[in-house]
Amino acid sequence: MRIGVPKEIKPQENRIGLTPDSVKVLTSNGHEVLVENNGGFEAGFYNEQYKKSGAKIVNKADDIFNDSEMIVKVKEPLNNEIKMIRENQVIFTYLHLAAAKELTEGLIKSKSVCIAYETVTDNNGRLPLLAPMSAVAGRMSIQAGAHSLEKNQKGRGILLGGAPGVEPATVVILGGGVVGENAALIATGMKAKVHIIDKSFQRLEHLKKIFGDTIIPEQSDKVDLKKLISDCVLLIGGVLIPGAEAPKLVTKDMLKLMKRGSVIVDVAIDQGGCVETSKPTTHAKPTYIVDDIVHYCVANMPGGVPRTSTLALNKATIPFLSKLADKGCEKALMGDENFLAGLNIYKGEVTYKAVADTFNYKYISPTEAMRNK
Repeated sequence: MRIGVPKEIKPQENRIGLTPDSVKVLTSNGHEVLVENNGGFEAGFYNEQYKKSGAKIVNKADDIFNDSEMIVKVKEPLNNEIKMIRENQVIFTYLHLAAAKELTEGLIKSKSVCIAYETVTDNNGRLPLLAPMSAVAGRMSIQAGAHSLEKNQKGRGILLGGAPGVEPATVVILGGGVVGENAALIATGMKAKVHIIDKSFQRLEHLKKIFGDTIIPEQSDKVDLKKLISDCVLLIGGVLIPGAEAPKLVTKDMLKLMKRGSVIVDVAIDQGGCVETSKPTTHAKPTYIVDDIVHYCVANMPGGVPRTSTLALNKATIPFLSKLADKGCEKALMGDENFLAGLNIYKGEVTYKAVADTFNYKYISPTEAMRNK
């Protein structure tokens, strides 16, 4: 199979779909890999490394899209890229379609095969291709939040861990999944007072075993969210409904309960955000203020640490990518129900129910869609 790896064009997105080591895995199995010129440069992966791994360096993205059977990316295709996608071409990347109607429409019209990293599952119902970036984003959320709390960032002027004779600050984490766990890892390391809210008692018990008395687990149906929000200076939004738009758990009115200069880091912004006042921002201009509350809503947080993120992502994606390349798309998906869960759009049909429901498209199961075509 001929696999194309274009340079990411989303603002301040410096990750790349494949590392040189991943290219070597594919070329060793007889596949051809096209990598856009300097596509991995900002992540510390250079043209010569790709060449030594067997890749061909291509100067223009449109040549990669035109000549490749499968496109491997990190972020969703932007408008310029959607125009280059060909019928029947396989697109393997993060898509987050439930928060992107225009993108969904464009991919449907392209009649391509769109497999989303974030909806591939495993036997335990987890999301193995989303987890690495959720871990990175969770850890970065505390780092970003702590920085945003500094006065010169228009924050409250608070150090999360306090100081001798000064109480540590309160952090509230919405969601105890991969984002929440990794946010807690950094927040507890900084000696903050950490509350984690989740609906699952079992998940909270698991987190309690990991963190002991360094966290305060809170069950969502029993907690006074307004009280916690009024107490905290850093709120982390890490709620996820796989493939669907994030629920709005924090309303604009709730912001009035927070202290001036407090910070919200909405990691769920890729799926629309779990705070009503959240809107996507960039690494170049990461924050804005609503009702005296600093909002950090960078939609590609792991792009700020592209080398770490690319390495972590490839460790997870390469087994699935190899299966696609070795077996072909249909055989690879039909033989693995967990991988099949990643199929969001198939040749003009919406094959992921949460996306279909969000935009009122007709839903057709992945199996039926492939059999019909």
